[in-house]
Amino acid sequence: MGKLIMVRHGESEGNRERRFTTTPDAPLTDLGREQAAQAARRIARIFNPRLVITSPYARARETGEIIAAALRLPVEVEPGLYERHFGYLRGQPYDAVRDDPTFETEKMWLWRPEGGESYEDVRVRVAPILERLAVLAGGGELAVVSHGGVMLTCWAHLVGHWDNAHVPPNCGIVLVEYENGRFKPPLIVED
Repeated sequence: MGKLIMVRHGESEGNRERRFTTTPDAPLTDLGREQAAQAARRIARIFNPRLVITSPYARARETGEIIAAALRLPVEVEPGLYERHFGYLRGQPYDAVRDDPTFETEKMWLWRPEGGESYEDVRVRVAPILERLAVLAGGGELAVVSHGGVMLTCWAHLVGHWDNAHVPPNCGIVLVEYENGRFKPPLIVED
């Protein structure tokens, strides 16, 4: 059985300020770096990955590098694992979504901010990557560091619906197991 140890990046400046990040180069905060170190210790206790794969965005790369250094693993960047494009909302407070008259709470996964992506767009982009990473893992384990939106869409893809799709906290971990060409339902990894 292959395992994808999915990790959300540590706290970024945008997370701390509760604003949509304006640039892929936004770094981790000091707390984010400590969260990444804690995630590395948790992974070392429970799992045995052979590789860390990260989003190209700085906050995920930095988280992945901290985890990889602690576990003495190589790091590879997966270009398609980047966070959802928020279009005109970049730099805006998270609450600005509710002020958009086109936002639908009933089918929030279909809502696309002007100039951005819907969560469904992200799911379509990320699902083939998830499949490819599962094949790459083979019968082993890979740590995959990405973003809240990416992990939300992976969850929805794996369970086949958007109801109760899970967004982990910064450096939260979700386990995705893959066996005989099929994914099992994702599992939240608690301490």
